[in-house]
Amino acid sequence: MNAAAPTAFDCQMMAIALGMAERGLGLTAPNPSVGAVIANPETGELLARATTARGGRPHAETQAIAIAGAATRGATIYVTLEPCSHQGNTGPCAQSIIDAGFKRAVVAIEDPDPRVAGRGLDMLRAAGVEVVRGVGAETARWVTRGHIVRVTERRPLVTLKMALDGAGEVPRGDGAKPVFVTGANARAHGHLLRATNDAILVGGGTLRDDNPELTCRLPGLESRSPLRVVLSRDPVDCSATRMLASAAAAPILFVTSYNTARNAAPPGSAVDVATVPTVGGQLWLPAVMEALVARGITRLLVEGGPKTWRAFADASLVDEVVAYIAPSPSTGAATDIEAFAATQRRLGPLALALIDHRTLDPDTMWRFRRVPHKEGH
Repeated sequence: MNAAAPTAFDCQMMAIALGMAERGLGLTAPNPSVGAVIANPETGELLARATTARGGRPHAETQAIAIAGAATRGATIYVTLEPCSHQGNTGPCAQSIIDAGFKRAVVAIEDPDPRVAGRGLDMLRAAGVEVVRGVGAETARWVTRGHIVRVTERRPLVTLKMALDGAGEVPRGDGAKPVFVTGANARAHGHLLRATNDAILVGGGTLRDDNPELTCRLPGLESRSPLRVVLSRDPVDCSATRMLASAAAAPILFVTSYNTARNAAPPGSAVDVATVPTVGGQLWLPAVMEALVARGITRLLVEGGPKTWRAFADASLVDEVVAYIAPSPSTGAATDIEAFAATQRRLGPLALALIDHRTLDPDTMWRFRRVPHKEGH
């Protein structure tokens, strides 16, 4: 028997589940952030909701089931990603759903992980649980994209963060601190981006020019500072950097070439080093991505600088661009066309679609996403 079409209530509950999944972004690596909601469609009662726990376990489904208790019998569970079907450090979530006596399971998308890949849904159907698939799928694919590309492409989701002055330029720091081109509101929004990623990456030039700290300094979110990654083919002296002073709170990874690895970190420091090959005199970015994936990274925020942005764009390793643009002294805030042109000038002919635009007084924020390439077009 085919499952019934989703109802308006199903869509509403899945929207809540997707919001729960978004809460966990940057916290659950190497596992995906999943949202789960348990509800009774007949009474309209929301019984439980949960997000994948910090570090990836316990999973959202088992947490929600524990909260709902006996009320799961005959209820519906809404999950943003197919429940797992394999035995890992914990039992399969699909079996937990079956044991809890659910009548229906509404799932946004299947899990591309070959250990799951439809098996979780098959388990539910075989046990008599009605499965409704595809509700909220478009949003779920984006929320879960870090996990998806980690499994299918062996890389994290990549977001480029750009901060440009009114002329579209990027002033260099003086070696002690960065030159801020945007105001406090835009910088606070950028710190929120840091909190939702597993790692932040800068090039060696940015480290030398700006001496950045690269932590999340929003009140209440200080503990969500991700791994800090420095990408540099050449030796970098990090002994006096602001990053090293906070290495105990937020780890540091230097990714460098084989020849300079021995000089990449001060002796006895809490700095990890990864070595990758060079191609054409530059660090090979696919190998950099592999090194990050091996460390469980699913979401990477590339903060700079311009050469690093362009290298990722040229290697087709960009999923999203977030551009903060200061107003021009002569013409004011950037327009759609100006923001797109400034981004393209930095990244080349990258196919981008505008997703969001907002004012962060006095600056503007523009969010673009990569337009997928279609075979045959």
